[in-house]
Amino acid sequence: MHDNSLVLSEELRERGGQTTEEAAVTGGRATLVRMGVLALLWGSSFLWIKLALGGLPPAWISAVRCVLGALVVLGLCAWGRHRLPGSVRTWGHLTVAAFFGSALPFLLFAIGELTVDSGVAGVLNSTTPLWALLIGIVIGTDRGLSPVRLGGLLVGFAGTVLIFAPWQTTGLASWGAVAILAGAASYAVAYAYVARKLSNRGTSPIALSGAQLTAAAAMGLLTLPFSDTTSIALTPTVLVAIGVLGVLGTGVAFAINYRLIADEGATQATTVGYLLPVVSVLLGALFLHEPLNARVVAGMVVVLAGVAMTRFRPRPVPAPAPVLDQAAV
Repeated sequence: MHDNSLVLSEELRERGGQTTEEAAVTGGRATLVRMGVLALLWGSSFLWIKLALGGLPPAWISAVRCVLGALVVLGLCAWGRHRLPGSVRTWGHLTVAAFFGSALPFLLFAIGELTVDSGVAGVLNSTTPLWALLIGIVIGTDRGLSPVRLGGLLVGFAGTVLIFAPWQTTGLASWGAVAILAGAASYAVAYAYVARKLSNRGTSPIALSGAQLTAAAAMGLLTLPFSDTTSIALTPTVLVAIGVLGVLGTGVAFAINYRLIADEGATQATTVGYLLPVVSVLLGALFLHEPLNARVVAGMVVVLAGVAMTRFRPRPVPAPAPVLDQAAV
């Protein structure tokens, strides 16, 4: 999900639009509709992955998803006359970003959902902001951590432990759950790398994203000769699932996210992330008959509370007005 927000916010901030952290909510009903559609597209990705696994191996799901998403975004680039980057160095950075931001997490989520419910996968995906903050602390880009944000980090990971419940025989401490958690952490690595190496480089963010998905698609295609093809069964359900996942859940979702950031600012757009686990849990229960585990739901609430705390930033205190020296007047 949402691995291009940092690139988008940097360029849009340069243009002087409403894209800073303090951007006011100016959208109306159209913005709410876009947010709802984006939450549905991203939140339903876990459902489509689970359905696609009925006839495609994880490597094929990841590769086809990247290919379809790249075709959509490259089409948008052509329509908007956005040129792809021409620098070899930029493509090198894009390759790294593509690995951690698309190819690897897409594969890990597909592997994880072989044994983990789609709803739980969506909940574990919501830990990405926690990993992003932790990485920021480690590499020194997030300094002066307030007690509230530090507490949010601890609360968020406590919610993750509650979901895993390693003290119970029915807990989720499995390799599949670990793979999904690693996928969420991979997104966070991509955020940090993009912010350092690709933001504010003079290339259109949609072109950067098109190039990134193209690089991810190339990586995915290279893995296919080593993937097991004996279990491939292209049923109508599998074809619809992978088509929706690639075209809508990856390509079209990016376009909607781009518009949201342009209209409302990066901060407002990221609030969609709070809806994703709710959508994934509900869709899994409705269409896949996955059990609504009370512990997992409680863990989801705790994780989202922690994420909200990590995004807390106190408003700067305005400087007091200068006091005139009456004796000097």
